[in-house]
Amino acid sequence: MRVIVVGAGVVGTMHAWHAVNRGHEVVQIERETEARGASLRNFGQIWVSGRAGGEELETALRARELWEEIGRRIPALGFRPNGSLTPVRGDLERAVAEAAVARPDAAARGHKLLTPGEARALNPALRGDFDAALYCERDAAVEPRTAQLALRAELRRSPKYTFLPGREVRDVIGENAVRDDHGDVHTGDVVVLCTGAWLGGLVRELAGPDLPVRRVRLQMMQTDPLGEPLTTSVADADSFRYYPAYGSPALDEMNARRPQPATAAEHKMQLLMVQRADGGLTIGDTHEYEHPFSFDTVEDPYEHLTGVVESLLGRPLPRIRRRWAGVYAQCTDKSRVVHRQRVRDGVWLVTGPGGRGMTCSPAIAETTANELGW
Repeated sequence: MRVIVVGAGVVGTMHAWHAVNRGHEVVQIERETEARGASLRNFGQIWVSGRAGGEELETALRARELWEEIGRRIPALGFRPNGSLTPVRGDLERAVAEAAVARPDAAARGHKLLTPGEARALNPALRGDFDAALYCERDAAVEPRTAQLALRAELRRSPKYTFLPGREVRDVIGENAVRDDHGDVHTGDVVVLCTGAWLGGLVRELAGPDLPVRRVRLQMMQTDPLGEPLTTSVADADSFRYYPAYGSPALDEMNARRPQPATAAEHKMQLLMVQRADGGLTIGDTHEYEHPFSFDTVEDPYEHLTGVVESLLGRPLPRIRRRWAGVYAQCTDKSRVVHRQRVRDGVWLVTGPGGRGMTCSPAIAETTANELGW
């Protein structure tokens, strides 16, 4: 079988990975010289802890297994099973954490409620004040800025793989073929469009104006090296408000009795933090849903995140090295992990994983391969 993959972000690259590893010929086409979108502008988290029960959690757990398998094969991915800690303060936040630990699927996530001493034994860098911490053993991390490069370097070892950068696909020709902006036609047995947040142009023509996918903008930052290990990923209790696994009467009470600070509420914020291989910290994030998006980044969210992080670390942050904004595609149907649609005979659109893209992409691609009989 010959598979044409359009898009070289993590979702597209994982489709190419599964196809090549099942013995198929793959041509992967990318409009940039390398993907530069949400697949690089994220935390690199394999984030199991907050996923909704059912299909979403099952997908995340399967993806976690696949990331670990691929990471053993490609050490440059930087896969590490670091787990995560969410420190909590006060009875309201603690009650939400206790409800999470009481879920029937808590064991599958590796959820435990730890004392401050137990949490610091896992992550000594957390020297700030907190009353307990929710631990998720199944969370993990990779290096987002280099993961696709490492995957592609391994794919290029196969004679069945061809990467064509700097080419934008403009047309679908009949069944199973696309034409790029160089005028070249690429024909296969199946075409998979993994176009990320690019939802206009050809995607709109193929999928129609009612595609149930929206674009979401976020702001993030990265510091100089911390100077010590941050041995787990770290979240704050505002992440309870954002992730579906934490929905409970306890969360309703926390929302009612202790609303977010004004800046966090305005920018729909949570803290997520991961240490990079160079020792720096990736910190975020915000959520903007209304179009048109701002073209600039604003300082208030960064100042808020800095205060939250310093209160957990009990020390000043290192110098901020980078600030950036990113945009990802999110399926508006909350019952779906991703939007997967046949837009022509032999042509499939796979988009809209939202903030689950880095976490779930290996399993999303595996499901596509299984459903299409690769």
